[in-house]
Amino acid sequence: MAKALNLRYVIFLACTAALGGLLFGFDVAIITGAGPFLTRHFALSDISLGWAFSSLLFGCVIGSVLAGRLTDRYGRKRMLVWVALLFAATSVSTALAPSFALFITARFLGGIAVGAVSLLSPMYVAEVAPPAIRGRMGTFYQLSIILGILVSYGINYLLRNTGPTNWRWMFATGAIPSTLFLVLIALAPETPRFLVRTGKTREAFELLERIENEETARVEIAAIELSLKQIQQSWKAVLRPGVRRALLVSGCLAILVQTSGINTIVDYAPAIFLSSGWKIDAALFSTLLVGLTEFVSTLAAFWAIDRYGRKPLYIAGSMGMAATLGALMTAALMGAFHGALVLALILTYLAFFCACVGPVFWTLVPEVFPNDVRGRAMAVPVLTQWIANAVVVLFFPYAFHVIGKAATLGFLAAMSLTQGLFTWRFVPETKHKSLEEIEQSWARPSAV
Repeated sequence: MAKALNLRYVIFLACTAALGGLLFGFDVAIITGAGPFLTRHFALSDISLGWAFSSLLFGCVIGSVLAGRLTDRYGRKRMLVWVALLFAATSVSTALAPSFALFITARFLGGIAVGAVSLLSPMYVAEVAPPAIRGRMGTFYQLSIILGILVSYGINYLLRNTGPTNWRWMFATGAIPSTLFLVLIALAPETPRFLVRTGKTREAFELLERIENEETARVEIAAIELSLKQIQQSWKAVLRPGVRRALLVSGCLAILVQTSGINTIVDYAPAIFLSSGWKIDAALFSTLLVGLTEFVSTLAAFWAIDRYGRKPLYIAGSMGMAATLGALMTAALMGAFHGALVLALILTYLAFFCACVGPVFWTLVPEVFPNDVRGRAMAVPVLTQWIANAVVVLFFPYAFHVIGKAATLGFLAAMSLTQGLFTWRFVPETKHKSLEEIEQSWARPSAV
């Protein structure tokens, strides 16, 4: 009789890789509360403030490109170790930056780590998790991002009154989770698919056997070997018909997930609350409610993603986001953009994203690419979403204050609606399918 799934071990592997998401969320959001203090310290304009926020995101563009190229050569685990070291180094250097130029440089280098981990961590989880629970294991990554955001909001609030250099201590605390991530990833194995790819089939078999059982391990090893037979170490392999379709769909989702506004809301939450009449202490405290809402909503996704599937959640979340952004736009037009109404609508918007869109995006992207080109192919949607993220975050303060709240929120609402319609028309369902089965489905004309 075959032994049952070693769930405890799978959760350890998924949670270890997902810690990269915690650093992702921490580095992206720690500047949220530091922003008002940075503005005073460096006397920043709207565009300079946007650059302070988005410099990390432009680094993410470089990081995702480098990780996509290097992970197929050096492996998922080794790359994650390097990334953990870079996270720790840039946390300290950002905190110690004596000038705005050096602050921007440190944030940019930290962005390289964030961009790399946004590709590597979901890929690692996808390659070690069995099909029946891969959605839930992938949700650990989104949950970890949200936890990182929540932790950063808590640190921002606790350090808000600790003096003119409080923002330095906010950034310095990032060295703690970075060190924890480094220790845990050093204890984790390489993924079975990369082991097979590099000729270490016996090690891959032993790992798969430990995760499930001997019979399942033999079947999965055979499927992996078959999918790697036609491996080509060039971008031509990425552009073959089935992969092109996956690239197009995932690339469009990557643009829409950012232009629908999630990171503008997360990054500029205190600024939005200040513009709606809150005082600085209340605005920073409200970000804790933002983080808690995101965390609880992501727990709901953990329960739903393998039950209802990726596509229905993505559509429902997109439509909910469009509705709440539309309501915020209406409030701005009617002069009612203030107080509890703004907070309630923003929390509702975030609940739709975190329960539906966020977890599905980071689960779906590594699922849709074949074993032989997953590292290189994933670089395309990950790179695309970071470019879209950087541009949106850079210009949001200007758009919000100069072009106007209503126009800015209306644009984000339109993008959320477009995201839902695009998903309904073009995104396939991947629930309960092995990575090899998904690969075969994209090669068929009916895949989209």
